[in-house]
Amino acid sequence: MQDNLSQTFAALADPTRRAMLARLSKGQANVSDLAKPFLKAMSLPAVTKHLKVLEQAGLITKSREAQWRPCRLNGEALKNAADWMEQYRIFWEESFDRLDDYLKTITKTTKRKKHGRKA
Repeated sequence: MQDNLSQTFAALADPTRRAMLARLSKGQANVSDLAKPFLKAMSLPAVTKHLKVLEQAGLITKSREAQWRPCRLNGEALKNAADWMEQYRIFWEESFDRLDDYLKTITKTTKRKKHGRKA
């Protein structure tokens, strides 16, 4: 059994599923509407499998209304992934800030030496 974050990233790894999520970010859509853009490249069962992966990862919810199967984006699963990545964004920003400070120090030292002044 994979943890939720692993399932989320595995689901997001596929461009077809990311395209489906992009469509759902504009509002709910039924399965046949989500399938339309992909039916030239894949079968309806293949599209359904992609939707199942998204649903198992918690990225979408699917309900039943008569013959329709509306799908909705579940932002909570995306928020969990974004929260996990946030710690790394902070790390990289701090690392780049330290690098920037270091490069400024090196640049000042180089300019002083170039103009014959002591550091």
